[in-house]
Amino acid sequence: MPADRIVAFIDLGTNSARLLLVSVAPDGSTTTLSQQKEVVRLGEGEFAGRRLQDDAMDRAVAVCGRFAEMARAKGAAEVIAIATSATREARNKAVFLQRLRREAKINLRIISGREEARLIYLGVASGMRLDRQKALFIDIGGGSTEIVLGNQDEHFFIDSRPLGAIRLTSMFMEPGFEGPVCPAVYRRIVHHVRSSTVRAVAALSRHTIDLVVGSSGTVQNMVDITARRVLGRPAQREDVIATADLIATTRRLCALPLSARRKVPGLNPDRADIIVAGAAILVTILRRLKVPGLRFSERGLREGMLVDYLARRTPAAPLTSTSFRERSVLRLGRACGIDEFHAFHVARLALMLFDSARDLGLHGFGPPERELLEYAALLHDAGTFISYADHQVHSHYIILHAELLGFDDREIAVMALVARYHQKSYPSTALAEFAALSETDQRLVEVLCTLLRVAECLDRGHMGVVTAARLEASGKNGMALRLEAAGDCRLEMWGVHDRRKAFRQTFGLRLEVHTPDAMVDSGERRKAP
Repeated sequence: MPADRIVAFIDLGTNSARLLLVSVAPDGSTTTLSQQKEVVRLGEGEFAGRRLQDDAMDRAVAVCGRFAEMARAKGAAEVIAIATSATREARNKAVFLQRLRREAKINLRIISGREEARLIYLGVASGMRLDRQKALFIDIGGGSTEIVLGNQDEHFFIDSRPLGAIRLTSMFMEPGFEGPVCPAVYRRIVHHVRSSTVRAVAALSRHTIDLVVGSSGTVQNMVDITARRVLGRPAQREDVIATADLIATTRRLCALPLSARRKVPGLNPDRADIIVAGAAILVTILRRLKVPGLRFSERGLREGMLVDYLARRTPAAPLTSTSFRERSVLRLGRACGIDEFHAFHVARLALMLFDSARDLGLHGFGPPERELLEYAALLHDAGTFISYADHQVHSHYIILHAELLGFDDREIAVMALVARYHQKSYPSTALAEFAALSETDQRLVEVLCTLLRVAECLDRGHMGVVTAARLEASGKNGMALRLEAAGDCRLEMWGVHDRRKAFRQTFGLRLEVHTPDAMVDSGERRKAP
């Protein structure tokens, strides 16, 4: 009988680092083994110059290393770590990621703000019974605020704004400021929040909101302070805290100097210096949307990582699955008006080539990389939405900047580059985005884009004439491309001829194209030139 699998999830935020250690049974059920949280203030002093400070990196590396060591001591087979706004915006993030790999022995994935919002939604919604109710989810972090509207099964609106308790504190208050927050400063913070959320508020105003759920340390502290003040006790799970009472709490916090704020019941003293900015974000959004109050959920991003992990482990047939990642890719492709028949056909051929190349030992990549090839193939022509000329360059730009949900920054970069190099130029470190990849990922791009080049040529006419393709060994230094076709495919074979240089450059082997049986009648059954 298969054993349970222990998995660790690390969420490295702008203010705090969190660990969730779970045991996953073969049937997908989970048992929480440990939850940890440490304040690291990774974003402290960063947002003005967009550079992580040395002491902040030291704290984060030490905490993440301790989390990873604890997880492995408990038998964790995987340590999955992601980072949010402080890391994704830092100019020196490459140095930080390298330190985490070397010192903490973890590979940190950076996710976009919208992906962060999606994972928060998954984490919070999975711990509630919403049914068809529409809930507004608000998570206020140190560097960004995530806003999602959804029910139990799907979200209808998702956004991430560069509004966070640490970010706004550094923007509107002097370093080391310990006095009360005067009305003029508070008004400037509110004005900034209103300006940043105007589009989100306009979009959400078109929906009925049945309840509001807040998550994160800022919301938890605000709810607990207010419950103690209004209800005379700590907040409980089902409490709905009125917006008017949260506004009154915010006014009280503004009036207190830092030393007095640290002593407020329900407020974590470590958060006292940034709570006013966080409170301003919360109450401004609630007031703008005219909602009466909110509940608090202890769940958040790390629980969303677990839900997403379990969903990805559910077996699904390639290209016919309804995974969130594929839906996200198809939504982008359809917005760009791709030829779906051609895109899916090229993807099928590319996966056939990937599998046969792996079986022959041409590469050692597995299912995760295969999936990236599939999605890059589906989006390889997205750039024609802008212009057919050099559309591969436009495809690269679109994929890179579309903030595809379900993917981290590395995966998006790989897919974008595979689409970028599916024709014409070969991958080169002259392109900054390619040079920024690790050597392993550079090799991955070379392999995937070469296979996509060949697959794309096999459907030059967008008619699906070539129905199957596989690679076979041919002599000492060659590979044979065996094709099956439903008609005359000489146009496609001639196209592959132009891709043989890239094939040799990637694999060090010559490529021969063998005529399929469908061309016997025309007397053309022989090797292509």
